[in-house]
Amino acid sequence: MQQEKIIRIIEAALLAAGSTLNKDRMLELFTEDEKVKPADIKKAIESLQQEAEGRGIELIEVSTGYRYQARQDYAEWIARLWEERPARYSRALLETLSLIAYRQPATRGDVEQVRGVSVSSNIIKTLLEREWVRVVGHRDVPGKPALYATTKQFLDYFGLKSLDELPSLAEIQDLDNLNPELKFDQDDKQTEQSDETPELGGDNEFAQEESEVAIEESDLDDSEELTEEQKDLEEEIALRSDDEALIGAKTTD
Repeated sequence: MQQEKIIRIIEAALLAAGSTLNKDRMLELFTEDEKVKPADIKKAIESLQQEAEGRGIELIEVSTGYRYQARQDYAEWIARLWEERPARYSRALLETLSLIAYRQPATRGDVEQVRGVSVSSNIIKTLLEREWVRVVGHRDVPGKPALYATTKQFLDYFGLKSLDELPSLAEIQDLDNLNPELKFDQDDKQTEQSDETPELGGDNEFAQEESEVAIEESDLDDSEELTEEQKDLEEEIALRSDDEALIGAKTTD
């Protein structure tokens, strides 16, 4: 089979697949009689990548294979195709995801130790539902906490072939640079409250504790004022008793 036809078949397959295709899957598109070799597949991919240069799309390789995608430069306009509001994630969620990615396998306690606050169960649930992390085992300590690690879906979403392509910690100046599509929901109070549930603490726990301390101090002040009033009343009663006793003594005399 001519190389040009192999290129067009793979191009059509990538556009029609709706998901990534690896080289083995591409090779399965051809029969033995067509005598297509892995080297032909590799050349076809390289040709398609060159053809995409200077266009609005690009052919990239991620952990599960190859896919066409729009270039990031045009994300602002492409986003207008969808009316629904894009997903917004809290800073707490992205910090948790980052810590799992760089320290995996990591437990919830490992993340909490670094962040200094409790991790909401909603955050872990969201990461599991998005299939960005998965349970890979349990640490052999009391309680058997689950060990979390990132998935191939995580790599695909961020356009990475492997964890080796993660930026080094020294290169990360701010979490906003991890992915422009992930916006921190600092203005959306409702999302923040859903990510940081009171049941597991976090910043809300500290706020609740401060509130409880303030209430207790207020109750203490009220009790102290009541005690002083009682003392004044007791002193007045004592003085009156002394006066009555003195008058009674004079009357007897």
